[in-house]
Amino acid sequence: MIWTQKWFLIASLLVAVAVIVSVCLVLPNVGQASESDPVWSYQCVNDRCVKTAISEASNPLGRAISLPACRLFCGPGTGLLWPQPTGSIEVGNELAHIDPEQVWFEWDEDLRQLASLWEANKERFRNQLKKKYQGVQLKTGGRSVRIKLEVQDDSLTLNYGTDESYQLTVKPRGSGELLATITAKTFFGGRHGLETLAQFVQYDDLRSELQMVASLSLSDAPVYAHRGLALDTSRNFIDLESLRRTIDGMAMVKLNVFHWHITDSQSFPLVIKSRPTLHKYGAYSQREVYTAEDVRALVQYALERGVRIIPELDAPAHVGEGWEKLGVTSCFNYQPWENYCVEPPCGQLDPTKDAVYDILEDVYREMNAMFNRSDLFHMGGDEVSIRCWNATDSIKTWMKQQEWGVQEVDFMKLWNYFQTEALRRLDSTLPAGGEKRPILMWTSKLTESPYLEQYLDKDRYLIQVWTTGNDSKVTNLLQKGYRLIISNYDALYLDCGFAGWVTDGSNWCAPYIGWQKVYNNDLMAIGGPYARQILGGEAALWTEQSDSYTLDNRLWPRLSAHAERLWSNPRTGWQAAEARMLVHRERLVEEGIAANSLQPKWCLQNEGNCPIGGDAGRT
Repeated sequence: MIWTQKWFLIASLLVAVAVIVSVCLVLPNVGQASESDPVWSYQCVNDRCVKTAISEASNPLGRAISLPACRLFCGPGTGLLWPQPTGSIEVGNELAHIDPEQVWFEWDEDLRQLASLWEANKERFRNQLKKKYQGVQLKTGGRSVRIKLEVQDDSLTLNYGTDESYQLTVKPRGSGELLATITAKTFFGGRHGLETLAQFVQYDDLRSELQMVASLSLSDAPVYAHRGLALDTSRNFIDLESLRRTIDGMAMVKLNVFHWHITDSQSFPLVIKSRPTLHKYGAYSQREVYTAEDVRALVQYALERGVRIIPELDAPAHVGEGWEKLGVTSCFNYQPWENYCVEPPCGQLDPTKDAVYDILEDVYREMNAMFNRSDLFHMGGDEVSIRCWNATDSIKTWMKQQEWGVQEVDFMKLWNYFQTEALRRLDSTLPAGGEKRPILMWTSKLTESPYLEQYLDKDRYLIQVWTTGNDSKVTNLLQKGYRLIISNYDALYLDCGFAGWVTDGSNWCAPYIGWQKVYNNDLMAIGGPYARQILGGEAALWTEQSDSYTLDNRLWPRLSAHAERLWSNPRTGWQAAEARMLVHRERLVEEGIAANSLQPKWCLQNEGNCPIGGDAGRT
């Protein structure tokens, strides 16, 4: 009897538990979200996106908006864009759910030269959309999108006269479709418009859908024609995959010049078929080389993304490995190196040897064929050491035969002798009767008075400035009428601020340059009354302490700050751009670019609460 009562009580308890469980399963989950339900929304308060908890009472899920949606509609409508547009912009107040599998393109089939470029950009655009929701299951359905590319000219010339402007409109039309129209004079402007359109598409994590602004009108054009990156691939080899990824990032922010410092004294990785000694003895290994086929493919890859590649063959200094085996160098790997050059190994061409110019002509000819899209050639010309030439007896003997001395003015004559003959050989490799291409050279002793006026024709030479932005030498160049590319090391050298590699302590141009200083590097302020002579600028990465594995982190997102400065020339400082920069950095990572982290992600989600001197706490 006792056991019967005991089992009856146990059975009763089990039934009660089962009833309670079943009731809990059918009751709504009041006040407690499941692990997968969103809990945060954003509200626009005083032109700022404020993080707000989702609740049925005050902010129900049905009216909740994501951070990207808030950034888009809170303010002037440019909260997702990088770089900022320079023209008018009108953004509607509706986001449309779109189907990424239903994105269609139209372009003028008569402009046949552009067909392959549009095909490449079509695939790029579709891949950009896919990366926005990578790893998640999208809600089915959504509107289709039709993109019309209306370009007037099929020219593929990208130079200082190229029109890169565009107009972008988005509007709904029948059958549940959105029509995006990009109008431009050239392919390059049209491509920029497509890049901007991709930034108006966002993944809504509250509804698990891809959304695009449903109504939009925007016009845009760059302030500067030369918007670039100078990248060294000699101090350390940079593989082709990393170069392509860098060009992808440049396309995202509308940079249009990849200045390739392809060789230096440490290595010669470029394969010159007529002079194989250069890469066989000059490359770090026979796997770490760039063939003509590699270069031509990269030039085409860059063209599809609106980027021209400008080659540099730095001379007469910054030569060594590979060249030395041809018997045309002076002071190669002399020790102690600091007496003859700025970093090991030392090495300069010997201008008195006729063989130098025969070799250069062969190299120029093959480089011109590889880089067939560039109408510019960079001849380097920086950091020539008079002490190096003065330590070479054969050079001093030759100069004596010319009845020259061995003072600075005499070695400047020698340098001019080299530059004149090297330029003549470069010109000889170009089609007869064609226009002589502009030549870029770094600032150096040769670009200072009085040598500047004696030896460098301002109608032929463009000068790339690497000294500080407030250097009086910059003013002198401008006053003499020279056109400049600005790469002032105090704001645009992205290798600064790391440990010294030939000394203890920090490297020569420390401290590290943050994106804020890059952003505030105003070229108009540098140019003053001569600002029109500044064609643009380049950030530079010298790779003594970088390679393929660290490249992304060194460049991004600081290179994006440089891009907005050159495209938009904003009249506000970095503080006004900070919230957009944090959003943009996330987009770089989304695209597979390992951009450096700038702040805790909390700052992205709590706009304006982090910078000192900002109006933190404002609600």
